[in-house]
Amino acid sequence: MNKVAAFYVFVRLESPEAVRTEFLAECSALGLFGTVLVSPEGINGTLAGPPACIDAFVDVLHRPAAHRPGFTNLELKFSGAGEAHFDRLKIKLKREIITFGDTMLGRRTGEYVAAKDWNALLDEPDVMVIDTRNAFEVEFGTFEGAVNPGLTSFSAFRDFVDALAPPVKGQKIAMFCTGGIRCEKASAYMIEAGFPEVFQLQGGILRYLEEVPETESRWRGECFVFDRRVALGHGLSLNGPPNFLDTARGNIAE
Repeated sequence: MNKVAAFYVFVRLESPEAVRTEFLAECSALGLFGTVLVSPEGINGTLAGPPACIDAFVDVLHRPAAHRPGFTNLELKFSGAGEAHFDRLKIKLKREIITFGDTMLGRRTGEYVAAKDWNALLDEPDVMVIDTRNAFEVEFGTFEGAVNPGLTSFSAFRDFVDALAPPVKGQKIAMFCTGGIRCEKASAYMIEAGFPEVFQLQGGILRYLEEVPETESRWRGECFVFDRRVALGHGLSLNGPPNFLDTARGNIAE
């Protein structure tokens, strides 16, 4: 059984090219497979490999290097997968680590809500719960009562926010996504658009499924993931519906 590490951090990188070179060398030496995006605003990746090798790379991430700081504020989640989890290793330079059209550097984001406190927030009056993922991901599963913006791309979230009626701006906003990264930019945009109380599920759906007992869960269905596992259930168990496999793989982003 391989170990999977999913991680991201928004941090200014003065030399993304040097970070890419470092990661390529380290991951190749450790025999890891997966994808890591590197940009001036930070890093975002999912890697799989033998547990000891994944742990060794995580240690590398936490240690500073001459060309970058140590990623001490890394949002990091672990799970398991079969031997053929990824086909290859890809370390890519990008303008953004999650495409939205602007950088995260210097922006205020929504207030983090831990998985254990998420149900209580959903129970508060006048809370609008927003699923920031694409529509095909929502088909697999979502939180009960959540608004589906019907997105075909994450950057279209701007149009959804801009179209909300002004009275909604007095409501609390509770947003979520797969691992938390999309909510960083989505919450920043909503705050800048005038929404005063914006909250985001820390660690995303995956952390909720990992930490919240199924008997207490407000989640309905499975959580789509952008790799060969396709969809995960509570405890991050492999729950990919067979009839969705081909369609899902066709939607997996490079």
